[in-house]
Amino acid sequence: YTVVDASTVIATHLSQLLQDNAHELIGYEEVQELIDGLKRTAPKLVDNLTPKPLELGVIVKVLQNLLLEHIPIRDLRTIAETMAEFGGRSQDAGVLTAQVRISLGRSIIQNIYGMASELAVMTLHPSLEQILLQSVQRQDGTVMAFEPGITQMMHSSLREAAEGQIARGEPAVLLVSQSLRAFLARMVRHAISGLSVLSYDEMPDDKQLRVVASIGAPKT
Repeated sequence: YTVVDASTVIATHLSQLLQDNAHELIGYEEVQELIDGLKRTAPKLVDNLTPKPLELGVIVKVLQNLLLEHIPIRDLRTIAETMAEFGGRSQDAGVLTAQVRISLGRSIIQNIYGMASELAVMTLHPSLEQILLQSVQRQDGTVMAFEPGITQMMHSSLREAAEGQIARGEPAVLLVSQSLRAFLARMVRHAISGLSVLSYDEMPDDKQLRVVASIGAPKT
């Protein structure tokens, strides 16, 4: 047994509470302060970011999306550079969030796996992934339509695999196609604790993958 003093327990719980609700604590005023701070060191970057091509509301939504999935926004320069680059092509916060996640891929992986060179991941069986890809109705993956039985099967298989990974002391990560990531992340967010959903595009080239489970694989 480990004895932990009360103040440490409170601090730990408070820190976790802030992380879980950070997306609700950041709004227009807070984001404007962040942009003002960035402008002091990178004025040209901010001029190329807002108010054109992106209004403040879109930037707020992108930062909220990142925090919702526990992705730190400390690297505001990289986030701003990515939004400035892609803002002329899309004003959709979901699409921009996906591009920012790719730019932050290395730090996302480090936050989950540390400095490990081999990453244990779960993937979708090709047949299941094909069914889901055919069901995508929007570019950012926010609308999908398929049989309820598939959802139930995925929840059950993902929960079992994720719990197994956590029991072994390893991160529980589902690796999927970029067009599926946003939808699947929302699907499991409140249902499967500790499961991260990443896209192949977010993976650094120098990392090796070890597949520990294939979700939707036929039973043998």
